[in-house]
Amino acid sequence: MRNNIVTHIFVTTLLHIYLPAISSLVNCIIMETRRDAFHAIADPTRRDILAVLASKRMNLNSIAEHFPVSRPAISRHIKVLTECGLVVISQQGRERYCEARLQNLKEVSDWIDHYKKFWNTQFASLDKYLQKVQSKKRKK
Repeated sequence: MRNNIVTHIFVTTLLHIYLPAISSLVNCIIMETRRDAFHAIADPTRRDILAVLASKRMNLNSIAEHFPVSRPAISRHIKVLTECGLVVISQQGRERYCEARLQNLKEVSDWIDHYKKFWNTQFASLDKYLQKVQSKKRKK
């Protein structure tokens, strides 16, 4: 019984000492994952931020006014967009201005074009089939 208590205390102590380090390591590994345009546009708020920035460059406070979330949340979204290369931040005096780099969405556009061609072919084939079926019904 005493050995079980000592083991429990030992393991609990080790967890308290090493768990924060392990947690930090796991977070680092997760953050090391490649961020790309697909990751950026996966979130609706980030898509909306890109839409707001598409027309003009804005400072962080101006961007945050467009959304019902906190300024820190907007900053985190901007950070992801920056890491993905879709937003560039420039310092002008005391203000930080964000500007969209929508040409970096080309990867997404190319991916969509591939599937667009596929579905256009499928719909053309379906259209031919439906016309064939309709012409057979008219002949009867």
